[in-house]
Amino acid sequence: MKKFICLLCSVVFLFSCKTKEKQPEVIFKKYDETTELAEQQNHPKKRMQFKLFQSKVLDMNSVFEPFQEDLAYFSEDEYQALKPLILEQNIPTLQKNVKEGKLTYEKLTLFYLYRIRKFESDSTKSLNAIIALNPNVLNEARAKDKNKNKVSDSSIFGMPILLKDNINTKEMPTTAGALALQRNYTKNDAFIVEKLKENGALILGKVNLSEWAYFFCSGCPLGYSAVGGQTLNPYGRGEFETGGSSAGSGVTVAANFAVAAVGTETAGSITSPSSLNSVVGLKPTIGVLSRTGIVPISSTLDTPGPMTKSVIDNAIFMDAMLGFDENDTASKKINTSHTKNGFRSQLKGIKLGAIKSLLSDSIYAANVEKLKKGGAEIIEITPPKISFNGFVTLLNIDMKHDLPKYLSEQADKSIFIKNVKSVVDFNKKDSLLRAPYGQQLFDGIVKDTTTLEQLELVKSNLKSEGEKYLQALQNQNLDAILSINNYHSGIAAVALHPTLTVPMGYKNSGEPISLTFVGKPLSERKLLEIGYAFEQLTKARKMPENYQ
Repeated sequence: MKKFICLLCSVVFLFSCKTKEKQPEVIFKKYDETTELAEQQNHPKKRMQFKLFQSKVLDMNSVFEPFQEDLAYFSEDEYQALKPLILEQNIPTLQKNVKEGKLTYEKLTLFYLYRIRKFESDSTKSLNAIIALNPNVLNEARAKDKNKNKVSDSSIFGMPILLKDNINTKEMPTTAGALALQRNYTKNDAFIVEKLKENGALILGKVNLSEWAYFFCSGCPLGYSAVGGQTLNPYGRGEFETGGSSAGSGVTVAANFAVAAVGTETAGSITSPSSLNSVVGLKPTIGVLSRTGIVPISSTLDTPGPMTKSVIDNAIFMDAMLGFDENDTASKKINTSHTKNGFRSQLKGIKLGAIKSLLSDSIYAANVEKLKKGGAEIIEITPPKISFNGFVTLLNIDMKHDLPKYLSEQADKSIFIKNVKSVVDFNKKDSLLRAPYGQQLFDGIVKDTTTLEQLELVKSNLKSEGEKYLQALQNQNLDAILSINNYHSGIAAVALHPTLTVPMGYKNSGEPISLTFVGKPLSERKLLEIGYAFEQLTKARKMPENYQ
């Protein structure tokens, strides 16, 4: 018996040594992008004719330095073995795998770190999607593993989450992609980050975005920032746009770099990248989620929102960020759970408006027909023509006043910029590095002399025009109006209506396309129910071919 025990111990020891074998070091290297950039100039879309791919300031070796020792003993074999348990799995399934002992929160986090490094260190597959990683995340994951027994399947607890890099975190700088904010180490987390942590989420890192949330340069590439470089779409690197401004959020979720990501939207910045990366994106009604601690464009229109691979994850994520914020004047007390009692995968009794002019799109028309066959009542509508005059003015004047407030109250006290004008002046000192595509929209903010009194009239007019366009929601008692991608995001934004985008297919080119549900104010739960039924009916999302 003693010999058997000794033999058994020897086998266990040998197995342990084998699994703990040190792996070759992975080093991120800058590559010559001259040929790739020359080819990119042939792209038919002007804003896809990039001036650069790689960040000129970001050192990914430094970003990964805190994880070198742990990743040195995480093998490719272990990564491959974990893939079926993690890739494309929703939160309830991941939690079930943890409960059954097939997975730990530490292994889940290591898997994502390994996967990010695997693709981002490969010059033929890098997506330039990551700006920073939380150096404490593995220790936090280990702590979560000690308290996993009573975790609900519908909990964000232990789930590694990525944040758009305009959302404050204490562990990492918040840059909005701008070199002027490169060392913006904030004292506090954003309110929604506090809520995520309270609910047990693991903040894995920060992702790239269109600089200053795409209200900076005119006609420039979506997903470009001076800090992060050019974000690329996993369904077609350099071929398809990433959408913006939450480009990194959409790309990382699509490529399975995390369980989910937070995006932000003013008018399309969640809907657009969600649509173009075949992920589920919810833009909530203004005030449902707090904006405190988020670099602003517009206090009138800005909101964060969840971006996920499935509708159920989206609902779980929403619940984890909810909370009344007394420091956000738009904040609402929401007592509705987005997950309670689950969702039914049926459309009977749902009334949807299909926009007649969009029915010429074959993919849209086919999905409208699927909804009809699935039990939904479809009403064809022709919204009235409206005026969108003053939209840029709204953004100009809001940002002129909202950015200084963020910088004085929520940014690192060492940050030297105080307003839009100081950013413009800073960028002029090295425009090739800091603003290679120009800063035309920031110039426009500086020049705009609209008064706050005039702004109130602009906002009122835009809201009225937006409501007029969406009047069928009330007049015909629709549950939602069906749109494509971010086609009507600006209208929904000024009318203060929520939108949910869900993958609905792929064009012949392979580019993703999504169905967007525009709902009534505060109808997020209803939109998620409809979106879930549509998702189960179509199951349209597919993983990017080169990122499996």
